Amino acid sequence: MEFKVIAEYFDRLEKISSRIQLTSLLSDLFKNTDKDVIDKVVYLIQGKLWPDFLGMPELGIGDKFLIKALSIATGVNEDEIDKLFKNIGDLGEVAFEIKQRQQGSNILSFLGAQKSTTLTVEEAYEDLTKIATSTGERSRDIKIRLLAGLLKKASPLEAKYLVRFIDGRLRVGIGDATVLDALSITFAGGQNFRPYVERAYNLRADLGNIARILAFEGIEKIKNIKPEPGIPIRPMLAERLSDPAEILDKVGKTGLVDYKYDGERGQIHKHGDKIFIFSRRLENITSQYPDVAEYVSKFVNGSEFIIEGEIIPVDPDTGEMRPFQELMHRKRKNDIHEAIKDYPVNVMLFDIMYYEGEDYTVKPLPERRKKLESIITDNDKVHIADHIITDDVNKLKEFFYQAISDGAEGVMVKSLAPDSIYQAGSRGWLWIKFKRDYQSEMADTVDLVLVGAFYGKGKKGGKFSSFLMGAYNPDKDVFETVCKVASGFSDAELDELQKKIAELRRNEPHPRVVSSMVPDVWLTPSLVAEIIGAEITISPLHTCCKDQYAIGGLSVRFPRFIRWRPDKSPEDATTNTEILEMYKNQLKKIEENPTDKGT
Repeated sequence: MEFKVIAEYFDRLEKISSRIQLTSLLSDLFKNTDKDVIDKVVYLIQGKLWPDFLGMPELGIGDKFLIKALSIATGVNEDEIDKLFKNIGDLGEVAFEIKQRQQGSNILSFLGAQKSTTLTVEEAYEDLTKIATSTGERSRDIKIRLLAGLLKKASPLEAKYLVRFIDGRLRVGIGDATVLDALSITFAGGQNFRPYVERAYNLRADLGNIARILAFEGIEKIKNIKPEPGIPIRPMLAERLSDPAEILDKVGKTGLVDYKYDGERGQIHKHGDKIFIFSRRLENITSQYPDVAEYVSKFVNGSEFIIEGEIIPVDPDTGEMRPFQELMHRKRKNDIHEAIKDYPVNVMLFDIMYYEGEDYTVKPLPERRKKLESIITDNDKVHIADHIITDDVNKLKEFFYQAISDGAEGVMVKSLAPDSIYQAGSRGWLWIKFKRDYQSEMADTVDLVLVGAFYGKGKKGGKFSSFLMGAYNPDKDVFETVCKVASGFSDAELDELQKKIAELRRNEPHPRVVSSMVPDVWLTPSLVAEIIGAEITISPLHTCCKDQYAIGGLSVRFPRFIRWRPDKSPEDATTNTEILEMYKNQLKKIEENPTDKGT
């Protein structure tokens, strides 16, 4: 398949903002894609070469390397390319302009070269893979040579999107939700088959693999797909409420109440002798927790399973829980064996999704929990999460405060009803968070996505010091702004953030960002932060839930940064509907207690 087909579609997609039109055009691209490369095309649309969970290296090509490779490919001086880049602000456009200029100056030579130098998807993907996986002393030269060869062979439009892909700024504005719609239309027969395709993706979080199964085996194979050890399942998510009585009503009067630990959520797979551990963001974190892999291999019985739990830091002397931040040392320490001694962990399991060929995601929670309990050998490292089953509001409150005193964040109340299946990748009322923050009269926490940055003034002049934050709207697959946060950051955190902004900055808003405010720089939605605020209020400046209120959207009043959430992807952020629910609950509380301060 010729790479120019992808480049031409990317060029058309970039000019469209309508979700319906994007889906239709993307479906048309899939119809014109060879089945043998459908997975590669999907990965390229996602801006990657393979699923994140494989833990494969990234391309590792910065702007300077790109400029050097483009110079070698075109013969244009690096200083001239750098000057163009500073004027245009987009290396992809720079590559397009230079290649087009050369094409125009010698059209006959160009046409003759095109006949013998057609760039294929397979060739581009293979060379990009070589660039990403090259290591060693000469890897830099190998990467530049391979990239220069690709760019030399590419047409102006192909060069534009190759450079943008490598630079991590593809800008076609397509999220996974739109890809799922297009795949359903193309290979399943219509968008009404989307739930089957989405469920398959939720059970096997590899969109390229799902596309390939659809293309070769069709919708019937997709309908019967099961989890597969080694391929992570997109985690089930929870709603949030602050009223214990309402929580029990939502789950059907009686609920299983688990501690909500302040640790790292881990999805643990076993396939034969191999153990894989995936984070909430589906990244392979096995290397950070070889002790957890050892514990699971020793104390969880079975040759093939997928289980889920919280990895929590503990005091080696008392066994008491330590703060989540302790786990960060696991990521930073070069000597993991030293980290294991200094920062030991326990594993608190709370679910099972697959066991010895059987799909447990379709089974109700009581059956899943019973199975999970039956496969654990009694030990002091791997436990079932602390829990009770109750229909009593007072017992729920007591257990909640017990969890807090033990060092947990709060509790998770779960439905025990016949329909209490494991809703992979979904947020619903089968699980409800009841956290410590929600007991505060004036404060709550939300997880928001960084979408823009503003320069500071005075002592912070010339440095980005306040940040535009957004909530996720899953129905529209966009991020809607909620607040501008400037407090809570330490000087060290701000300094580190300047580097991250340099990597994420862009000259125009990301296609998935909906904002009325215009920051000094726009950012690619990537970083998630936990934010605490005094209350939710209506603001004409923000777009979250703006369709609900004529005078504006919903905003967090007096926001303050708490911590980064590297374990969460942008799509795991607090949703617009959650913020709306928090606002309604706040109004309800004010109505019931008119002497309270409120919006």
